[in-house]
Amino acid sequence: MSPFRVNWSASSGQWRTASRRSAKVIHIPVIEPGDIVSYLEMCGDVGVNLQKGMNFRLRNSLSVILMSVRPGAPYADRLEDEGRTLIYEGHDVPRSLNGPNPKRTDQPYVTPGGTRTQNGRFFDAAIAYKREGKGAEQVRVFEKIRNGIWVYNGIFELTDAWQEESGHRQVFKFRLEISDFHSNRNSPISGNNDIVHSRMIPSSVKLEVWKRDQGKCVRCGSKTNLHYDHDLPYSLGGASITAANIQLLCAACNLAKGNKIQ
Repeated sequence: MSPFRVNWSASSGQWRTASRRSAKVIHIPVIEPGDIVSYLEMCGDVGVNLQKGMNFRLRNSLSVILMSVRPGAPYADRLEDEGRTLIYEGHDVPRSLNGPNPKRTDQPYVTPGGTRTQNGRFFDAAIAYKREGKGAEQVRVFEKIRNGIWVYNGIFELTDAWQEESGHRQVFKFRLEISDFHSNRNSPISGNNDIVHSRMIPSSVKLEVWKRDQGKCVRCGSKTNLHYDHDLPYSLGGASITAANIQLLCAACNLAKGNKIQ
């Protein structure tokens, strides 16, 4: 028996490991790529009440961004390379009663007080990686597909940043590429050798599948603990880019299905 024990702390969104001699806190993501979650579940997983779309190095040292490619989304985010690359748009100045129109104002690099905005912090990290050879910032990406409904897209690496003109103003653009990080379910311990980035599902496919399957498990009808599942697993030749091979399954049905795949 291991001398360590691991306990989940719902209040902090962390796993707490302890031994007789010492104790430490580590963050192990509970949500896996492809999982569908509520806003509260998302906040519980990262351990922070998310109030903005860009979150650089939260208290558990993770960076988190919230994205959307839905019609009417406030920023021009887009996924490329079958979901392996994210081009993420920076965020506007906060809206205020007598302030300028955020959509007509350059996106800020610094605050009025001279500190870096979230744009500035992510920008600096990208440039440090590109020019100085520092390690790429690891960023967890959640995607909004409907009001109150989010999908965890996995961990991306921040590899580039720039400014460009959009509607007579300057906006920030960030390039993030899916990491080779293996999730808990895809670790060697679990016996599943699929790499997360090989199983990414484009946003358009997610939206189509959600509408087709009516937001519920196709096997039992459950509307909780849902996951975007490959009907034919990627490791067996199943595609991620077509809705015909993607379905909504709840955790129990997904596990039952997995146990039958040889």
